[in-house]
Amino acid sequence: MKYRTIGKTDMAASVIGLGGEHLATGPYETVETVVNTALDLGINIIDVFMPGKTARENFGRALGGRRQKTLIQGHICSTDINEQYDVSRHLPTVQKYFDDLLKCLKTDYIDIGMLFFVDSEKDFSDVFEGEILPYAQNLKKKGIIRAIGASCHNPVTAKRIVETGAVDLIMFSINPAFDMAPAQTDILNYLEDAPMDFEKKLDKDRAALYRLCEQRQVSITVMKAFAAGKLLSPKHTPFNAPMTAAQCIHYALTRPAVASAIIGCSNKEEVLEAAAYLDKSESELDYSAVLKDFQGDFRGNCVYCSHCQPCPAALDIAGIHKYLDIALLDAAAVPPSVAAGYRALGRAAGECAACGDCERRCPFSVPVIENMKKAAALFENRA
Repeated sequence: MKYRTIGKTDMAASVIGLGGEHLATGPYETVETVVNTALDLGINIIDVFMPGKTARENFGRALGGRRQKTLIQGHICSTDINEQYDVSRHLPTVQKYFDDLLKCLKTDYIDIGMLFFVDSEKDFSDVFEGEILPYAQNLKKKGIIRAIGASCHNPVTAKRIVETGAVDLIMFSINPAFDMAPAQTDILNYLEDAPMDFEKKLDKDRAALYRLCEQRQVSITVMKAFAAGKLLSPKHTPFNAPMTAAQCIHYALTRPAVASAIIGCSNKEEVLEAAAYLDKSESELDYSAVLKDFQGDFRGNCVYCSHCQPCPAALDIAGIHKYLDIALLDAAAVPPSVAAGYRALGRAAGECAACGDCERRCPFSVPVIENMKKAAALFENRA
């Protein structure tokens, strides 16, 4: 298993995480098998938002003596009516359900306290300008939560959340279809039976969000990586061919700031399939062919697919582009963490031999040679 640090915290999450959503109504034996299979594979981050006392108790029981080796994303404001999912911003109700989460999981702390479902302007106002954020901050001060996160499906609202400086992490819906959704689309509607609608371009707000998160050292955990299974289905995929689970996971993990792709699993086989991502070859992970037929505004923009590799000069071309894109958000004041990330790549953009091999292979006509010069000027040629 591979691990990535969460924001500015000292916690490291497995790049594959486990979502508990599909286990909410299953028997305890299934929950136990899925949780222990995940932990045995090195998966250490588990998202627990599900309503219902029984569902939460099943997770607490399954974790048993392995709680200390697990990072729990536990949601604040996730409530239920007759064990059906609901959201509340009423502080006494929020406190009641969060206290219940601790009891059900048999723990006295939650690693990441997630401010639940902050999508609309009203959600943002209720949570970040009302009583909920101070409640979460007090929990963190007391050590009852180790970090503060927020879950969101709207890139404009997510950007506002990151700009508050109050969160270490956001949970956001990422996959190629969502990243090409028309601006201001209610992304949850894409999970219904209606066909997905595309603009055939990367949504600028979503791309900017990922870069801002990397710039501010706010990590992302990914939900909806498979678009509720639509991207895997020959019948329902919006593309010319279905993607594999590994391609969907790889797409998510190659976005800036992403720490982990949280995959909802209902049985042991699905856990094994998700973890098999780590054993796939580069050709099996390559998602560029899926996007190629939907180029539109993709042309000239690096999507970090690494189709340009191998580089004769051993440059990590996708990695350099990623840090270049982030730095260009504010080229006059490149954050130290971004500059350090660039240096950690090893070989510098200034070592580019301008051979053009990468440009000939790139499906999106990215001007790699020109961009390497920009990166060298930005990161290497400053006093």
